[in-house]
Amino acid sequence: MGKKRKVPQLNSSSTADISFILLIFFLITTSMDTDQGLPRTLPKPPEDEQKNDEMKVKERNILNIWINKDNYIMIKTLSNDEFIKSVDEITDRAKAFILNEKNDPNLPEVVEKDFELIGRQRYTPYHVISVQTDRGTDYGVYFQVQDAVVKAYNELRDDLAKKKFNCKFAQCTEKQADAIKEVIPYRISEAEPKRYGKAE
Repeated sequence: MGKKRKVPQLNSSSTADISFILLIFFLITTSMDTDQGLPRTLPKPPEDEQKNDEMKVKERNILNIWINKDNYIMIKTLSNDEFIKSVDEITDRAKAFILNEKNDPNLPEVVEKDFELIGRQRYTPYHVISVQTDRGTDYGVYFQVQDAVVKAYNELRDDLAKKKFNCKFAQCTEKQADAIKEVIPYRISEAEPKRYGKAE
């Protein structure tokens, strides 16, 4: 029998040196942005009455959608909160909230503005749709809720595109689409998952 050949080993003594040199190279050549603060004098805290008014104004602009660990969905506005039976309801509720056609004081603040290509238009620039989940929420339900909210925005954009440009939003020119996005911007907030109790 012949002697077994020994597999030659790689000399790894210089590997640490090469790694160290590369590390120094990247540290020297990489630029890191640093935040620079502006010197500001904070205003005096508002009176209690003013605080309450500001909180109310802020709350009216938020549509909260909560999904608990049992996948029950609650919609909460400034004046009302209730569990809903179907995800399909979310689209209609979201559209009514975003538009606030009757300028309901419990729904988002309505502002009038002149938009390029569209003209004078009422819209709710401060509205926010907040989707909050529980750590035990089913992913399928979460995505259904997200799809229902996005569907509300897409339908509103289509409606405005048909009204102003006689076409669907997807068929608009870039300038037309930008104008519609300014009137109906996506304003969806996803909060960190929390723990919510079971629906009664």
